[in-house]
Amino acid sequence: MKLARSQNAVRNMRMGLISKIVNMLLPFLVRAVFIRTLGAEYLGVNGLFSSVLSVLSLAELGFGSAIVFNMYKAIAEDDEDAINALLYFYRKVYRCVGAIILGLGLLMIPILPHLTKGSYPGDINPTVVYLVFLLNTVLSYFLFAYLGSLMSAFQRNDVSSRIGMVVNIGMNLIQIVLLVTVRNYYAYLAIMPLFTILSNIRTAVVAKRMFPQYRPFGRLDAAALGSIREKVGGLAISKVCHVSRNAFDSIFVSIFLGLTEIAIYNNYYMIMSSITGFFGILTSAMIAGAGNSVAMETQEKNHRDMMRINFAYMWISGWCTICLLCLYQQFMGIWAGKDLLLPMSSVVLFCLYFYTLKLGDVRSIYVDAAGIWWQLRFRALAEAILNIALNWILGKTFGINGIIAATLISLFLINYCYGSQLIYRHYFTQFRVRQYFTFHAKVTAVTAAVCAVTYLACRFLPMTLPFFFVRGIICVLLPNILYFVIYRRTSMYREAVPWMLERVGYGCDSAIYRIFVKQ
Repeated sequence: MKLARSQNAVRNMRMGLISKIVNMLLPFLVRAVFIRTLGAEYLGVNGLFSSVLSVLSLAELGFGSAIVFNMYKAIAEDDEDAINALLYFYRKVYRCVGAIILGLGLLMIPILPHLTKGSYPGDINPTVVYLVFLLNTVLSYFLFAYLGSLMSAFQRNDVSSRIGMVVNIGMNLIQIVLLVTVRNYYAYLAIMPLFTILSNIRTAVVAKRMFPQYRPFGRLDAAALGSIREKVGGLAISKVCHVSRNAFDSIFVSIFLGLTEIAIYNNYYMIMSSITGFFGILTSAMIAGAGNSVAMETQEKNHRDMMRINFAYMWISGWCTICLLCLYQQFMGIWAGKDLLLPMSSVVLFCLYFYTLKLGDVRSIYVDAAGIWWQLRFRALAEAILNIALNWILGKTFGINGIIAATLISLFLINYCYGSQLIYRHYFTQFRVRQYFTFHAKVTAVTAAVCAVTYLACRFLPMTLPFFFVRGIICVLLPNILYFVIYRRTSMYREAVPWMLERVGYGCDSAIYRIFVKQ
C-alpha cells in the first residue's frame, strides 16, 4: 500500500497545529494560575517529579518507534498478519514496561528527600505526591497504548491529536477551577490520572473503529524480532540522550539550587519547549511519509527532499529564534512576574539551545525513517555522557547558565556535528556531509545577521505591554522580509520554495505561488 504521503502530512500538520495551540495556551494559563494560588515552590515539585518519571520511562527503550518502523514495510506490502503480530508483541512489551516502571518507581521513594536543595513545602507529603505522578505514568502503559501505533504508522496523527486536545481542554479547565476555588494541591494532582484513563480508552475505541481488520495476535518471525532488537538497542541509547538533555537538567537544577529555581528554569524551558512542540508536529507528520519514501524511493530523491525541507525548516527555526531573543524576557515578566526572571545571559543561552536543537531535526526524520538508530548508538551515548558530566561540572560552578551551556555544548558537538556525519556514512552514502554542513553554515550566518538587525530595532522600545505587541509585529514582519530579500535569488530558494508550496496545496496558478516564486 502506497500512502498518500503529502496529503496525510498536510492533514496531520493542520490538526496538529490546532491541537498544539490549544494544548499550549491552556497549560500556560494553568501555570499562571498555579503560581498565583499555590506558589513557585509547588510548581518546582511538579517539575522535579515529572523529570524523575521521565528518567524512569527509559524502561520503554524505544519499542514503540521500532514497532511503528516495522509497520511501514508491512503496510507498504499489505501484510495484515505482520501488523497483527506486531500489535500483539507491542501489547506484551508495554505491559512489561509498565510493571518495570512501577517497580523502579517504588524503589525511588527513599531517594526523594535527597533530590532537592532544602526541603519540600511543609503541608504536602512528597511520597504521596510522587505516587500520584507514578500512577499517572504507569496507567498509560497498561491501558491500550499499543493501539496508538496504528494511527502513527498510517499517518493518522490528526485523529490522536484531536483526542488529546479535547481531553486536555477538559483536564486543564477543571484544574483551573480547583486552583481558584479550593486551592488544594492534592485536588489538582488527582485530576491527572483520571484524564489519562479517559484519553487512553478513547484512543483505543477510535483505533478499533478505524482499523477493525487489525487485532493483536500472532507471532513475529525471527527476522522481525531481530530487526526490532537491533533498532531498540539504538533507540534505547537515543532515549537516554534525550532524557539527559531535558529531565536530568531539571534534576540538577533542583539538586544544586532548589525547588523555586527549578520552577523558574522550567518556566523558561516551557516557552522553548512549546515552540519546539510546533516543530514536532511538522516532523511527526512527515516521519511516516518519509519512512514510506525510504522503503519505495531512491536515495537520491530522499536526499533532495531532505535538503528542500531543511531550507524551509531552518527559515522558520531562525525566525522563531529571533522572536525568542526579542520577546522572551518581556513575556516572562508579564506571564510569571518580575520576581521569577532569569538574567538576559540565560535568555541568550536558551535561544542558542533552541536553534542548535533545530539544526538536526530534519536529519532526524530520515534517521527514524531509515531505522538506523543502532548505527547511531554511540553518538547518542556520547552526548548523554558528556551532557551529564558537564551538567555536574558547570552546574555546580555557574548554576542555571552552566546547565544550559552543558546541554548546548553536547548538543552541538555530538548530536549535530557527529550525528550528521553518521547519517551520511550509513544512509546517504552517495553524498558528502560537507554539502550539509555548508548549507547550515550559510543559513546560520544569514540568521545571525537578521537577528542582529531585528534585535536592534526592538532594543530601544519600552518594556510595557503595548510595546510588547509592537515588538511582536516587528518580529513577524522584519525578519521574514529580510530573509525573502536575501534568499529570493539563491539556488536554495528556487529549489525548495516551489516544491514546498506545491505540496501544501499552492500550485503554480495560485496567487501565493506567483508572489513567492514568479518574480
